[in-house]
Amino acid sequence: MKKWPIRWDLLFRYRVIEIIALWEGRLTTNHLIQNFGIGRQQASKDINSYLSDIAPGNLVYDKYLKGYKPSESFEPKLTTGHADEYLHILSRSEDMAATFDSLDMGFDHTTSVRPIARNISPDILRPLVQAIREKKRVDICYMSLKNGIEEERIISPHTLVCTPVRWHVRAYCEHSNGYRDFVLSRIRGVPDLNDKAQYSKSEDVLWNTAINIELKADSRLKDEKKKVIEYDFAMNNGLLTIETNASLIQYVLDAYNINIYTQNAVPEGQQLEINNRQELKPYLPY
Repeated sequence: MKKWPIRWDLLFRYRVIEIIALWEGRLTTNHLIQNFGIGRQQASKDINSYLSDIAPGNLVYDKYLKGYKPSESFEPKLTTGHADEYLHILSRSEDMAATFDSLDMGFDHTTSVRPIARNISPDILRPLVQAIREKKRVDICYMSLKNGIEEERIISPHTLVCTPVRWHVRAYCEHSNGYRDFVLSRIRGVPDLNDKAQYSKSEDVLWNTAINIELKADSRLKDEKKKVIEYDFAMNNGLLTIETNASLIQYVLDAYNINIYTQNAVPEGQQLEINNRQELKPYLPY
């Protein structure tokens, strides 16, 4: 992958230029002004430098649109060209507008439905981030859903994980003598930094086990309905292949509404099912 010698702030603006032009079909200096709080002269300079230094010929000015649009030879240079990138911009703008009522981010034509954020204190997150960065052990008080009792744990965290419904930290647990996931909202008190960690990410076997999850349209659906699902998820030869690691399999399946224990009575509700269940079986919590 090419490394771009670009400042982060400028790189973000270039990405917005590319994403807005591709997914809205019209880019103006107002998009940059409203998103980044810069002046019109700087916004115009950013668009021109994107075209001269990053992607010559990607955009053309349309006097009827009074803005730039993707050219016929448009090719993403700083983005993947996936719709998620545009949706993330919309989500960020909605977050900002919700916090600052008078802020006009220019995206009043969208909304989103998101789960309520779990209760996570900065006092809990900060020591964990520091422990990961400095590779240290941490004393925590953890309330497991299994018994509902606060218990002390000494962990060596290596990665914060965000799933669609929660945040957790992946860590070696000295009590369990293995790597576990600790839901951040179930940590009580303030984690206490300890000495150097003896266990790291490199020893987490499940984390370092690469896995492909293969999903297909529910086999109970009629062929015409299967085609709808296959198109929805841009399947290749009837399969959606998701690259992940063994410790994240359950979270990926949860994100796609796949329950490994029970099957939805209505195939239209289930929509997807696992194609390579036998391959995943050793890593599923049966």
